[in-house]
Amino acid sequence: SWHVMAMFAPSFFTGSLIHRFGAERIVAAGLVLLIGCAVVALSGLALWQFWTALILLGLGWNFGFIGATAMVADSYRPSEKGKVQGFHDFVLFGSVAFASLMSGAVYNAWGWEMLNWIIFPVVVLCFVALGALKMTSARQTSA
Repeated sequence: SWHVMAMFAPSFFTGSLIHRFGAERIVAAGLVLLIGCAVVALSGLALWQFWTALILLGLGWNFGFIGATAMVADSYRPSEKGKVQGFHDFVLFGSVAFASLMSGAVYNAWGWEMLNWIIFPVVVLCFVALGALKMTSARQTSA
C-alpha cells in the first residue's frame, strides 16, 4: 500500500535530510505532515482524500520517527547506550500499542472526525516539547 511505502521508502534519504537540516527540523516537518494528514482526512471521505491522508501520515511518521530516534541517539554517553535505547524502545512501542488500541476505541465511541481532531493537541504538545528542548540546548551551548 502507498501508506506503507510512505512510511519506509523515505528512509533512504531521511538520514541525509537530518544531516543537512538537523533532526529537530525533520521532526517538525513530520509534525506539519501529520497536521496535513488530519486536514485532508477531515475535508471529506472520498477515496483520494483517504489515500492522500494515509500517504501524509506515512511521511509524517517517517520524519518524526527517524528524526526523534536521531535525537535520542545524540543524547547519551556511549556507556549509557544499552539502557537508553532499551528504555526508548520500551516507551516507543508501548506508546504505539496504546495508540493503536485507543484509535479503535475513539473511532467506535466518537467516529472518524474525532479520531482526526485528536492529532492537533498531540502535535501542539510535540511542538512545545521540541521548543523546550531547543531552548534547553541553546542555554547549555551558551553556558
